[in-house]
Amino acid sequence: MASVQNEIIIDADPADVWAVISDFTDGPVRMAPGFVTNSKLEEPGVRIATFADGTVVRERLIALDHQSRRLAYSVIGGTMAPTHDNASMQVFPDADGRSRFVWIHDVQPDDLAIAMGAAMEHGLGIFKQTMEAIR
Repeated sequence: MASVQNEIIIDADPADVWAVISDFTDGPVRMAPGFVTNSKLEEPGVRIATFADGTVVRERLIALDHQSRRLAYSVIGGTMAPTHDNASMQVFPDADGRSRFVWIHDVQPDDLAIAMGAAMEHGLGIFKQTMEAIR
């Protein structure tokens, strides 16, 4: 199983960053506007996210822990259909009121990690820019 981990520092309050991440339905569009073009709840605990390049993913909410500011989810279908997927996003306080954001994705088959890693890196850049613009 391949694992991709990205971490960034965002010049925004952890509570504000968590408010976006913890919004399971609209969080992807709020996180990376323009890169994610639509996100909607298909059924309780399952969302469909559409990306600007046409990729569509069905994601199941696994855990939403407000105390530890951690969201866990799994890609379960769409145009990308891994045989196994587990992802988590977590927000930690950092110095001077900033946030440390950690995003981990474990996926099979292993070759999906390349595309996922590139998408995660691109999305994180947009997320950082978006959050810092509203601070």
